[in-house]
Amino acid sequence: MNRKYFLKQCGLACLSSSIATALFNSCVTQKAISGQLVNTDLVIPLDSFLVKNKTTDYKKYIIVEHKQLQHPIYVFRFSENEYSALLMRCTHQGAELQAFGDVLECPAHGSEFNNRGIVQNGPANKNLRTFPVISTNNELKISLKNV
Repeated sequence: MNRKYFLKQCGLACLSSSIATALFNSCVTQKAISGQLVNTDLVIPLDSFLVKNKTTDYKKYIIVEHKQLQHPIYVFRFSENEYSALLMRCTHQGAELQAFGDVLECPAHGSEFNNRGIVQNGPANKNLRTFPVISTNNELKISLKNV
């Protein structure tokens, strides 16, 4: 194989993978919603967990954002009455975490946390910041005191 042909093939392969990545990312459904700040609580409707066009299926988790928060909050639904709310900030060096189902992963150094914020893999050695969650009147209230 000559060098010119090899470089051309490598360039085409890189271009193809970049296009494929962009296409796959555009197909991912966005799970982030905006919460409403009421005093020191971030309030979201419980129906945020409902799968669109269905009334019996629920999302496992949602990501809640607010312009006054530096990092989003990951809310995992264990059952109708049990939720966890976690700050999506890695305890290792502060990078914003990415959610993959019931695992939160740090893109910077690979730390992993479970859906309760407990470290599963380092280099992080501290659990995530958690927030109390109360379910009332078809709403979830996430207490942000001392954020």
